[in-house]
Parts: sequence; structure tokens; C-alpha cells
Amino acid sequence: MTDFAWTRDQFHLPEGVIYLDGNSLGPMPKATPARVQQVMEPEWRDQLIGGWVGAGWHLAPERLGDRIAAMIGAEAGHVVVGDTLSIKIYQALAAALALRPDRRVILSDTGNFPSDLYMAQGLAHTLGNGTRLKTVAPEDVAEHITDEVAVLMLTEVDYRTGRRHDMKVLTAKAHEVGAITVWDLAHSFGALPVDLAGCGADFAAGCTYKYINAGPGAPAFIYVAPEHAGRACTALQGWQGHDAPFAFEQDYRPATEVVRMRVGTPPVLQLAALEAALDIWEQVDMNDIRARSIELCERFIAGVEESCPQLRLASPRDAAQRGSQVSFHFEEGYAAMQALIARGVIGDFRAPDIMRFGFTPLYIGPEDVDRAVEILAEIINWDLWDRPEYKVKAIIT
Repeated sequence: MTDFAWTRDQFHLPEGVIYLDGNSLGPMPKATPARVQQVMEPEWRDQLIGGWVGAGWHLAPERLGDRIAAMIGAEAGHVVVGDTLSIKIYQALAAALALRPDRRVILSDTGNFPSDLYMAQGLAHTLGNGTRLKTVAPEDVAEHITDEVAVLMLTEVDYRTGRRHDMKVLTAKAHEVGAITVWDLAHSFGALPVDLAGCGADFAAGCTYKYINAGPGAPAFIYVAPEHAGRACTALQGWQGHDAPFAFEQDYRPATEVVRMRVGTPPVLQLAALEAALDIWEQVDMNDIRARSIELCERFIAGVEESCPQLRLASPRDAAQRGSQVSFHFEEGYAAMQALIARGVIGDFRAPDIMRFGFTPLYIGPEDVDRAVEILAEIINWDLWDRPEYKVKAIIT
């Protein structure tokens, strides 16, 4: 049974802040500074370059990959950490397309995170062989999975609305027509139970700075199913993915299995922050996290709809079809969110009119939900958002 009082105590949370933006950047675990400091001194300070072996830096991407694999229902030895999520999506997509050389269509949906779509567009342009990206409405994906599709590329949970795709059903449908699947877990990992092997996923990638709380810019990870790992195309042939990186050969030879998906030198300090975060996650049960998440989201929806009828629910009403976030449409959503933040309730805004709230049970409880609803109601019902300073768009929203 997960002890949510214990998990809350593991995080640094500024006094007076209700943090409902962990689906964008998680707060800092209290153990992180000490773990990062350990890498700097004594490891880096005393071992210098010897830390790559003596402190285990070089193998951290595989070691942490195995810890993540256990959290996402993946086979050990088939997840590796490093680089950014966009790069990992690019790698997975390129490898998936190479497995279906006679097909040219990448199928995704209009709710997918734009960076994933940009990666697909860029790769299609680079290939120059007629490969194209096709996007359809999220609810229409299943009917467009046909035998012309090479790759089905989807984010399991929509970043704006929290709408959840059925990974198992859509993967099975893709396999029925011979397509390969690439799943983006950015808003799934740490938010709900994921079972990649059980769903038969081919490739998946995710980030660690949202629900996992590994810090800004924390590295991504990639999963390659066992049946593809030994032959997956390595579109980005970085030296860390070479079978013998320190032989410094002139020609590329991919490493065996998922290690071939390593690209550049791993970010050791950031990996240390990830390690500290995973120490917390290994003390919780994802089923408990999911149950508490649903409870908090339902409580928030009920409270907002009762007290703020001006807001319209943008997320699915059925909890089974929703991730761990709740979004509402409001014409003045940007200004309202700035007013909320000014009063200590931190969520975020997504164009054109979506107020987005993330619920992370590790550090958010029912009392936080009730207080956030109360403050939101005051702002909406008294038009407290209607001030010039709240309407000035920042670079990051």
C-alpha cells in the first residue's frame, strides 16, 4: 500500500503553493541535491575521467533503463536512457519505417504533441521517397489503420486534454494490418500503469522530467521490443551506440540489442537526478497512484463544474479514458491561469483556450484540490483575471 504522506514528504514544495503542473515539470525531490553533489564530489572531483568506470557513469543509461523498464511493463535489457524525447521519437520512427520499406504512411493524430509531428515531417522530408505523415482526429485513428500504414505513431495521453488512447487495442489493430507501433509515453510514465510487453508495443519513448521528477531537461528513454532489438535501424549513428565505441573504428557497427539506440555522451549529472527520483518511485505501487489520481481528478472536476459554470470540460468525462490531468476550456484561460499562479495555484495554459491541471498523487492531496477549486472559483466568478498584467503573453505559457 502506497504511503502518500511519506511520498509527499520526499519533495521540496514551496510554502503556500499548490502545484498542479507536475505534468509539465515535476518538483524537486529532497534527495536530489545530495545525489547530484555526490557525482560532483567526490566522484568527479576525485576520480576525474576515472569516474566513467569507477563511478559507473558509462553504464548508467542501461542501468537506469532497466529500472524504468520495470515501471512500464518492459522486458529487462530493452530500455536505454539518454538524449531528448524528440530524438528518441525520431530514432524509434526511423527504425519502425525501416522495418516496413514497402510502405510510406506514418499515421498519427491531430492531438499529438507537435514535436512528434515535426520529427515525423522532418524524417519524411529527409527520406524523400514518398513517405508522408497522415494525421486524423484522435477518435478516428482506429478506422484509418489500414494496410497502407507503415507506422502508427501516437502519444498515449493527449498533452492538452488528457484523452487516453487504448494502447492494447490500437497496437493489436496495427499488427493486424502489418503496421509497426511507436508510442510516446510523455504523459503516461508515472501517471498510470503502462504495460508495453503486455500490449505488444514495438517501440516506445518517454521523458523523465514530468511525473518522474528528474528535473528540467532530464533525459528521455527508448524501448525496443525484443523481436526488433537486434535489427533495429540506427538512424542516428552516434559513437555511444557503436558495438565497440572505444575501438574508434572508421565505420559504424551497431551494438547489440537496445544499446545501439544510445547516441551521444550521457548527461551524468542529470542521470544522477533521475536516479534520486527513481528511488522514490520504487517505493510506490502504480495501481495505488492511478486510483488516487482518478479520485483527485474526479474531485476537481466536480468542484469546478459546481462553482465555475463558465468553464467547459475539455478532458474526457470517463476516468478510464483520461490520464492524470484535467483541462477546461475558457476564453480568457491564459489570463485566468496567470491570476491563479499569482495566488499560488500553479497550472498551465495551452492554446487556444485550455487551462490545464496535472494531478500527481505523490505530493497532491484532497485538501489541495479543494483549496485550488476555491481559489479558481473566486478568480472566475469575480473576474479577478481581468487585469492587464495577466493578459501579457510570456514566452513560455
